[in-house]
Amino acid sequence: MKVEHLHNWNVSYDRAREIQNELGAKLILHDEDLPDKIKTIAGADISYSRNSNIFFAVVVILDFPTMEIIEQASFSEMVDFPYIPGLLTFREGPVLLEAFRNLSFPPDVIIFDGHGISHPRGVGLASHMGLFLNIPSIGCAKTRLVGSYDETGSEQGDYSPLVYNDEIRGAVLRTKKNVKPVFVSQGHKIGLERAIDITLSSCRGYRLPEPTRKAHLAVNEIRLKQGR
Repeated sequence: MKVEHLHNWNVSYDRAREIQNELGAKLILHDEDLPDKIKTIAGADISYSRNSNIFFAVVVILDFPTMEIIEQASFSEMVDFPYIPGLLTFREGPVLLEAFRNLSFPPDVIIFDGHGISHPRGVGLASHMGLFLNIPSIGCAKTRLVGSYDETGSEQGDYSPLVYNDEIRGAVLRTKKNVKPVFVSQGHKIGLERAIDITLSSCRGYRLPEPTRKAHLAVNEIRLKQGR
């Protein structure tokens, strides 16, 4: 599938932050190019071992709403950009984009294991990748990066607004009763209400939505087969 070229990846840390600030102005935070009836949904994840700089990326496309995998693509390469909070995309993004290039067709929407606009500069992994892919994207993270929120109700579907700098940047969403919530945020070309609805509709009894859960299982299987 097609991937846009927005900038180079081999940049300084200061330039990386500048790029994020520049991209923030390009984000579309309402539903656009998102069909009323979703037929396909993708999940993306990265895996690597603590002792290796080889990163493995997997993208799975699932039928919606059955959540059966209909296509899977992967890619791996050496990564040298260090781990810096807030600049995760510059470490994981290039490998993920190569995996997306290997898909035969684009999905209707993508869920990323990471943040969208719930990010210090408003451009987390899901937002950054959404711009490169020009596809509606959602961030669904397991931990908070920024913001504050009130305690979320214990029932599936309960959520509280995630507020940062006096703006709603996402939702703290309970995807399973009495299980830790996830942090859902808009990536690109989607409104928060639809992002919450799609995330919930993609869950099948686990804390994580099926697209990212299945991507996680697939990428770890590939990495372990490679002995990493």
